[in-house]
Amino acid sequence: MKAENRRSLRLLVTGGGTGGHTYPALTTVGAVREQAAARGLDLDVLWVGTASGLEARIAAENGIPFRAIKAGKLRRSPNMRELLTNLADMFRIPVGVLQAFGVAARYRPDVVLSTGGYVCVPLGLAARVLGRPLVMHEQITSLGLANRILSRFATRVALTHPSSIEHLPASARGRAVVTGNPVRTHLLHGDAASARRHFGLSPELPLIYVTGGAQGSRQINTMVEAILPSLLTRAQVLHQCGPDWIAQLTRAADGLPAELRQRYQPVPYVGDELADVFAATDIVISRSGAGTIAELTAVGKPSVLIPLVPSAGDEQRQNARYLVESGAARALLENGPRADQLLAELDVLLGDQAARAHMAAAARSLSRVDAAGVLAKVILEEAHVPDLT
Repeated sequence: MKAENRRSLRLLVTGGGTGGHTYPALTTVGAVREQAAARGLDLDVLWVGTASGLEARIAAENGIPFRAIKAGKLRRSPNMRELLTNLADMFRIPVGVLQAFGVAARYRPDVVLSTGGYVCVPLGLAARVLGRPLVMHEQITSLGLANRILSRFATRVALTHPSSIEHLPASARGRAVVTGNPVRTHLLHGDAASARRHFGLSPELPLIYVTGGAQGSRQINTMVEAILPSLLTRAQVLHQCGPDWIAQLTRAADGLPAELRQRYQPVPYVGDELADVFAATDIVISRSGAGTIAELTAVGKPSVLIPLVPSAGDEQRQNARYLVESGAARALLENGPRADQLLAELDVLLGDQAARAHMAAAARSLSRVDAAGVLAKVILEEAHVPDLT
């Protein structure tokens, strides 16, 4: 198709607050761009979110135009502080709805993609009133509050797990499609040698990668710190601990015996190196959020999971059980797990390379590495873009 005859597909993206909502959206935008180009279309994208959310930074880093709106979150906890925050947020909700209508009316999207988070509700309502198709994606097994609202009028409801269909309102089940959870494709192509060079790791020792999310986890950090003297006699540890913990864990590293010190690398954050880190890693210690589970299965890594409890609908513990029952992970599922229990789980895996290989294969069998492409195809269908196949 000649350049002068090409037209643009206008995609409005909304979702964020956390990486679990933001990264699937980013990955899907890339897949839509590729599929649109194959059909002779340019892709025009506008991302709408909150100024303080992760989505604002991710959009800027990837050159995606961004508009910030006000958004209020309704928390379901009886905690007095959160009740007061709810009261303040109630005043933001109508402002956000008006802003969302203004943005959507001016942008006139061909299709809207919502990946979750409370910022999605105003844009979803705007899409409905303006008659624009809305594709909603849910990462977790049960539905978050925002997506329970949006599922009632989304034109397509994309799900990560088939079991999620039973959580939908009856009227929405006929519009559901199981796509899987999009994973950043570069994570599948890491180079172990690059990670070893970058972090000063040894190829002779098993590598345990510890992560509690971008900000780190107090629970995971303190458990790992407690078992370092024993653990480091059999393995090396790369610990993504979060910026607030790096000083404490650097002091802990300095206090280790000299022969063990070089086997422990605490870092505040792992960014573009994550694909290489996964390639070099033998065992992952982490939470069990939907995004984490999608990544661990895509890269096929054995893991010891420490679910965040409580989480919405006890979702993280459900995710962990799913991997454990599939032979893809071990997990500490009870409330208040102890450091010695974590060490015991690691001891089993460190002492059995065949078990690690079996878990890696089981994890890969659960993955949907084509999820972004499948979701992109759904989006183009809702935008009424003809399929060339």
